[in-house]
Formats: sequence, structure tokens, C-alpha cells
Amino acid sequence: MDASTYLRFLVSLTLVLGAIFFVAWAVRRWGGGLVLPRPARGASGARRLALVDALPLDGKRRLVLVRRDDREHLLLLGAEGDLVIERNCAAPCFQLPKPQPEAGS
Repeated sequence: MDASTYLRFLVSLTLVLGAIFFVAWAVRRWGGGLVLPRPARGASGARRLALVDALPLDGKRRLVLVRRDDREHLLLLGAEGDLVIERNCAAPCFQLPKPQPEAGS
């Protein structure tokens, strides 16, 4: 085999890999909603569903805290089935304490 055969092989490989990467980029850029559904978003554009925390209890079960909009749901996930422990609990609203005036002023 001479150098022109190797050169043709490398050019062909480069073109095929370039075409694959271009198609993947184009699908992600313009056709992502057609191939893969986009995550649901609220009116503000923020995601509506989030995994807040997960705690493994043992090898088969774990507690999962899921937030949907402004509500949180505590779920027990396991091999024998899933169970809703607490539903519709309000998400905690943390507020900074107001500064106390100093005693000397």
C-alpha cells in the first residue's frame, strides 16, 4: 500500500467523523425537542420538578424529597414498591433574622 491509499483513508475517516459530529450538533441545536422531549417549565421558565434530597436507608430502600412547583413530597422508594410518606408539604421559606439594635447605642 502506498501513501495515497493511507491519505485517502484518513480523509474519508475525517469526513465521516465530521459528518457524525455535525448531525449530532444539529439535532441538539434545532431538533432536540422533536427527538427528546424538553423538560416542563413554568411560566417563569424555571424547571417545575427538582430532586431536593435523597437518603439511602439500606441496600433496597431510600427516602427521596421531590419538589414540584412550591410543594414538596416525601417518597419511600424500594424494591417491593414505592410509598408516599408525606404529600403537599410546603417548601421551607428561610428568612434572615432582623438585626437587633445594639444595647449601647
